[in-house]
Parts: sequence; structure tokens; C-alpha cells
Amino acid sequence: MNAYSDIYEQYVDDGSFLWVLRSIVINQPHYTKSDIRELEERIEAQLDGLMTSTDVAWNTCIKALSLEEPGEVFVATVVAFRSHDSAKIQKAIEVGLTSDSTFKGLVSALGWLPNSLINPWIQKLFISKDLNHKYLALAACSVRRENPADYLKTLLSRDDCKQHVKLYARALRLIGELKRQDLKPFLAEAIKSEDENVRFWACWSSILLGNNEAVNLLEPYIFKACEHQMQAVNIAFRVLPIDQARVLISKLSNDKEQVRVIIKATGILGDPHAVNWLILKMRESALSRLAAESFTMITGFELTQHQLERDIPTHIYTHPGDTDDEDEVLDQDDNLLWPDHQQVTALWSEKSKNFISGQKYFMGESLTPEVLNNKLLFGNQRQ
Repeated sequence: MNAYSDIYEQYVDDGSFLWVLRSIVINQPHYTKSDIRELEERIEAQLDGLMTSTDVAWNTCIKALSLEEPGEVFVATVVAFRSHDSAKIQKAIEVGLTSDSTFKGLVSALGWLPNSLINPWIQKLFISKDLNHKYLALAACSVRRENPADYLKTLLSRDDCKQHVKLYARALRLIGELKRQDLKPFLAEAIKSEDENVRFWACWSSILLGNNEAVNLLEPYIFKACEHQMQAVNIAFRVLPIDQARVLISKLSNDKEQVRVIIKATGILGDPHAVNWLILKMRESALSRLAAESFTMITGFELTQHQLERDIPTHIYTHPGDTDDEDEVLDQDDNLLWPDHQQVTALWSEKSKNFISGQKYFMGESLTPEVLNNKLLFGNQRQ
């Protein structure tokens, strides 16, 4: 046993933990792009530490891979590729393909590494006879936003690839991500699929290619609590005209279980007509913070900046182990601020005249490429 094994184990443990943390915070409202970059630098420091002795590092990674956890798969995959050792790379890929969870760590590693290490392997994966390898190649192109050129068309044309549902769905998704207008006919075919996953991604990509009529086909996903519900809401309420979006929200309101979805959809739509309703929802503990987030998405009024926040209500429990159902709902909003609805009401009474009902707003501004690019660079993650 190497005298420094415990150090390398710590590198693996810390790198894995930080990767898991990153996978969580990229969807948290209080993180910015610079926060993510700082976290990524901490991950890179652990990976650099492992590369001081690739043999010791790999022995440690082998033990970690036995856990079949995504963070450990991420670390081991990076070490394997940086070692330029085919056997190690194949082992990391093998473990990464064992479950949907480990697959996330594997794909993340392929997105993390530079072109010089990854691109030759992506080509090998595309020409492999194993359909799971082709699926991995597509996922790698997706996270790297790299165009697989004719490989994508070939996969979409093969019956065996269409029968591999995950592969087929990822290929359809990639059409939209890369704006492959030349592959639109494949979407028209896939929209008729009996598989919900395949049908969803065909609709999603069709919308990204400019076919807004495909939004109507997303209604089953919007109205039902399912894997793709929020993805459907996110794209539909961004492209629908205000009047059509209001009709969908009205239909959603017939199901009391969908109130959180309605609040999110309202923020995405950006219609100030809904602000007074959001302020009413701020009075309800289970919905207060989420409603405030949608309020900010529409108006641009940050709670802290405008002194609109309040202390945590005394009846809310914040200790681990609380099992009250309402507290479990509130946990989804852990990193959102509590709004003072009276202060919000006063501010909106003063500022509402600056907004036009029936017009879409994002963070208080009309939708323009400049506004969107600015928020992409400097906004918080969920903005």
C-alpha cells in the first residue's frame, strides 16, 4: 500500500462530493456563474492532485467505482482519460453505463475534458457496435454542443437505433440543441411515436426549429405530473402568445395539485397581469417563496435590493428530521428568500404603472437578445 494512499482517497472523496454539489447548485436560485466557476476550480484542484501519480490515483478510483455513484464515476473518468490508458477508459465507461445515475457522472466528465482527449473517443463510440456506446457519444456531443455531422442522420435512419429508446430520444433532442434544420423530417416521424419520451423530445426540438404549432402537442405533458412536465412548461410558456398561455394556465388551475406549476409558469410567461395573484400567494407559507421568485422573474424587483424580504416565520421548522408534509414542500424552496407581502404590495402599487398587462417581461425588461445575454452572464442560475 502506498504511503500516500490516504491523500489520494481524500482527493477522490472531495472531488466526488464537490461534483455532486455542483450538480445540485446549477439549479439553485442563489448561485451565479462566478460561484459555479469558483466551485469548478475547487473540483479541478482535486483532479490535479490525483494526476501527481496516476497509478496510485487509479487504484483509488477503482475502489471508488465499486460504489457505482455518479461523483466517483466523474472523478474516475477524468483520471482515466488524462492517463491516456485505453483499459482505464474502458473500465470507467463500463461502470458509467450501469445506471442512469452513474451515466450522469460519465457524461459530465466527457463534457469537462478538452477536445484533444475526448473527440477521438467520441468517434470510436459512434462506430462501436454497442448501441449504448452510440448513446454515450450522442450525450457527449449534447453537453459539449458539438455537431456529430452525418453520424446523427445515420443513427436516426437505423431501425435498431430507433428501438433503443434512450438513444433515439437523445438523438431527437440533439436536433433541437444544434438547430439541425436538415433533420426536420425525422422529427415529424418521431412525433407520431407511441413512446412518451421519444414524442416529447421530437416536439421539443420541433419548437426550437421554429415550429410553434408543436406546442399544442406538449399539452399532455403540461397538465400531468411527469418527468417532462417542467421541461414542457419551460419551453411552452416562452413561445406561446399571452392569450393562449392564459388559457393553459386557466386549465391548469382546475387541478389544485398543480398550483406550484402554475406559479412557475406565470414567472416564465412574464405577464404582469398575474402579479397581484402572485402577491396573494405570498401569504401562504407553502407557496410564499416560490411566488416571490416568479414575481422577481416578471418585475426584476429583487427582494434584498428593495427591502422586500422578511425573517423566517416562527412556525417554520428548519431542523433535519422534520417530517411535516408542508415542511417537505418548503424544502424545495430552501434557498429562496421569504417575502414580506405587505412591502411587496406597497412597491407594486407604486411601480405597476410602468408595466403593460399582456406584454412579456423578463426581470423587469422587454425580451431582447441584449437582455437575455446579460442575464446569462451575470444573472443567478434560475434566471
